[in-house]
Amino acid sequence: MSDKIVLTRHETVGAGRWSRHKVWLLPLLIAALLGQMAFGMVTAAREQSPVIDEVTYVGAAVVYATRHDLQINPEHPPLGKLLSAVGLAFTDVRLDPPVHSNQTRIGVQVLYEEGNDADWLLFLARLPMIILTVLVGLVVFVFGRDLVGSTGGLVGLGLYAFSPDVIAHGSLATNDVPLAGFLLTSAWLLWRARRRPERYLPLAALAFGCALATKMTALVVFPVFVLLAGLSVWHAGRRATPVLVRQRVLSIAVAGVLFGALAIATVWVTYLVVDPRLRFTTPPNAASVNGLMDLAVSLVPLPEAYRDGLLVQVTMERRFSGAYLFGHHYDHSPWYYLPAAVLVKTPLGMLLLWAAGVATLVGVRRVRPAVPYVLLPIGLLFLVSLAGDRGFGVRYVIWLPVFLAVAAAATVVHRRRRRWVLPAVLALVALTGVSSLRTFPYYLPYANEAFGGPSQTYRHLSDANVDWGQDLRRLGIYLNERWPGEPVWLIYKGRGDPEYYGIRARDALKVPPEQVHGLLAVSVTRIDNRNPRYAVLIGDRTPIAVIGHSIRVYRLP
Repeated sequence: MSDKIVLTRHETVGAGRWSRHKVWLLPLLIAALLGQMAFGMVTAAREQSPVIDEVTYVGAAVVYATRHDLQINPEHPPLGKLLSAVGLAFTDVRLDPPVHSNQTRIGVQVLYEEGNDADWLLFLARLPMIILTVLVGLVVFVFGRDLVGSTGGLVGLGLYAFSPDVIAHGSLATNDVPLAGFLLTSAWLLWRARRRPERYLPLAALAFGCALATKMTALVVFPVFVLLAGLSVWHAGRRATPVLVRQRVLSIAVAGVLFGALAIATVWVTYLVVDPRLRFTTPPNAASVNGLMDLAVSLVPLPEAYRDGLLVQVTMERRFSGAYLFGHHYDHSPWYYLPAAVLVKTPLGMLLLWAAGVATLVGVRRVRPAVPYVLLPIGLLFLVSLAGDRGFGVRYVIWLPVFLAVAAAATVVHRRRRRWVLPAVLALVALTGVSSLRTFPYYLPYANEAFGGPSQTYRHLSDANVDWGQDLRRLGIYLNERWPGEPVWLIYKGRGDPEYYGIRARDALKVPPEQVHGLLAVSVTRIDNRNPRYAVLIGDRTPIAVIGHSIRVYRLP
């Protein structure tokens, strides 16, 4: 059945007008969407103190660039930290021989103990991630345009550019958004390889290798992307001169092997960039495994540091972290934690367009071939994430707003047959945009209107969903402007240095409650209703200020 769509005279005239104007209007719209996204990320990056993981990653980036030591932060591959190191190359970072073997302490040393400008250094480490996040937006647009045209590409880009989670984590020197971006880029290039495999298949393998070199989560979908490489070659073979089935099967197998080999080679290159001699000693916190697990890890054709990093990840998975969800504390993360967190932290218009996009991809023949490229990878990743015990935040599924933005682009496929479709889709994109802009510049604690907005996120979720240590700098500015010289007590969740931000505070949990007088600043994640000390310190008091929705300030008599 042909995919050709017959247009009415009115629709043809409308399409002609769009064609005349899109030469200048389309780039303007793309620039506007990505521009507001970049402005939000840069603002957040300039205002926020380091989140918990950034302290480790920035320290590792400096050590990789200056000491070429793979021992630091082996549980994550080097590429994300190497990207941060590119930004740090534009400043003179001082680091005496590390006085600590602990990777977190090295990060603290780099930021606060060597006389470096921590704010500027942190911004430079975040800047490459911001640029990468913007570039991934272009991939979202082009992928959507390849599926259903420029209008669909703009819809996908609009959802991506307004995603509070993507903006929040795209402005940080962490690995989550780069992983999602490299995975999407590889999927898009594999989609294009259906027509030109000789051009796009090597690029797709390179992009997937970058995903593997950023975060080990990509290993979960390694077999899927190898199969997609074969699927693309098979589809390309259907369009070419008919060949024997045996030859086609052989070409598919060769494509899968070459894809995997090039992706693995990319990982090796990133480790060689850090240390050409690949010096590494198995860290003491690497799990001891036996049987099939030990055999599987030993057979992975990747550097020793990568394989031992896998074992460190196994160790971390065995440390049950618990979770906080809708007012309840759990010793182990319930399987529905991440789905529930996504419902809280995703704009309502975006949720509706995600559902419509998935239904369209599955139900409409014209775009159904994209299902393996758009939905299969994230479907497998999501199933695996449900089995994990990491109730830390939606950052573990940050690939959802990236891939599902492309799925949502497909919703405009019937815009000419059903005239109400495009206005409805654009209205939902606009609704998403309004919700996103209202939370500026506090994207990390975002919650949608159904759950009370960002000011109420702490009631439903904790940790990286709302309070990841990001507001210590803002707290210092507030205290020094409004309460100079006032005694301050602090209960802080994070790895920033309060004194660096002008906060000379004592720990309110280390003295009897009756000794705490003056100002009390508390990270919302540290407020534990099960601990009677908090009832004595805070009780039913109303905070005099809320800093970035993550730190509450009280005045005690």
